[in-house]
Amino acid sequence: MAKKKKNNDIAISVQNVTKEFTVYEDKSYFLKERLSNLKRNRKRKHVVLKNISCDIKKGESVALIGVNGSGKSTLLKLLNQIIYPEKGKIIMNGKISSMIELGAGFNTDFTGRENIYFNASMYGLGKKDVDPIIDDIIEFSELGEFIESPVRTYSSGMYMRLAFSIAVNVEADILLIDEILAVGDAHFQAKCLDKMKELKKQGKTMVFVSHSMSQVKSFCDRAIWLYNGEIKMDGTVDEVCEEYLKLQG
Repeated sequence: MAKKKKNNDIAISVQNVTKEFTVYEDKSYFLKERLSNLKRNRKRKHVVLKNISCDIKKGESVALIGVNGSGKSTLLKLLNQIIYPEKGKIIMNGKISSMIELGAGFNTDFTGRENIYFNASMYGLGKKDVDPIIDDIIEFSELGEFIESPVRTYSSGMYMRLAFSIAVNVEADILLIDEILAVGDAHFQAKCLDKMKELKKQGKTMVFVSHSMSQVKSFCDRAIWLYNGEIKMDGTVDEVCEEYLKLQG
């Protein structure tokens, strides 16, 4: 019997994925209170994603849309392997760069320059890989002389600019993006969007979470609408956004 051929056009395959979290309802913190509540049901399971499946082709720019709590950010974290599903599996074909919780891997006592090497190592890059691109990272971040200062002295905007600059310069195949235009001021936000469009033209695969329908329409080819942990609609950006906005009233 012939083996089934692998589909080389698929960058991301989400197969029957379920994700749940434990919610603790008991607010007692002291031992005496806890002992008195032993017979109470103090926790329950909250299913965030319910048996969802979808494939994303290489080079596609896909928006995940939906109201807060619909499962968008949870799915993005599953794709990035920050968390794992209870059921089902996710297959990622390519090197991943994530713009989720930007700067989470920084050491605040290191300088900006030191953190570039430190953070890039989480993408599997060594010093010899970073050396050729470090000037591009610093230039894009617009941190100038501050690049030699400890990151703990940075403002939140400077911190995010450095993290974003690293994420878009590590030559990834797949980019996972959570509310990208929340980075920095209006000038830097426009610069970020231009960079993302450039990467899109290069054929990078992108999964983009946003509440801004104008951003989604200008940037993505396809939209997946999550509703109560399930895929309510999956199609072209215009079709899905139109139906989504109808429901929002």
